[in-house]
Amino acid sequence: MIVQLSLDRTDLRILATLQANGRISNAELAAEVNLSPSACLRRVQKLEADGVIAGYGARLEPRSLGLGLQAFVRVQLSRHESAAIDSFTDRVAEWEEVVSCYALTGDMDYLLQVYVADLDGFSRFLLDRLLNAAGVADVNTSFVLRTVKASTALPLGNVRT
Repeated sequence: MIVQLSLDRTDLRILATLQANGRISNAELAAEVNLSPSACLRRVQKLEADGVIAGYGARLEPRSLGLGLQAFVRVQLSRHESAAIDSFTDRVAEWEEVVSCYALTGDMDYLLQVYVADLDGFSRFLLDRLLNAAGVADVNTSFVLRTVKASTALPLGNVRT
């Protein structure tokens, strides 16, 4: 069950600043949002405790790590009972090439975001892992030619205060 918390403008400014720069110090963050450092820290800790701030991490450049091929793979399952779905999602969770997996409505059941080194790496992933997963009926792949926009920041302008 998702509970919508009541966030004020200061909370949203804190969140926007942290989305842009998760390494900002508390003192810098407090100055940015016009709070004392102690009041700012209390608010951040409450946002963390309430699950609004889910965690912190570094954004990595895939190409600099040798992961030059990104693909979006749509997967349709042959069966939709609980055991088949659980089996598939358990397998996907183990595959490090898959960085995101979404259950969908429509003609395909899942959308996987996959990073590999090259076409050979994708071929290995597809043939050795995905197509060997029990219950996979159909797979359709789109390769990313160019990233136009990639952001993990949520649209805070749409959040009700």
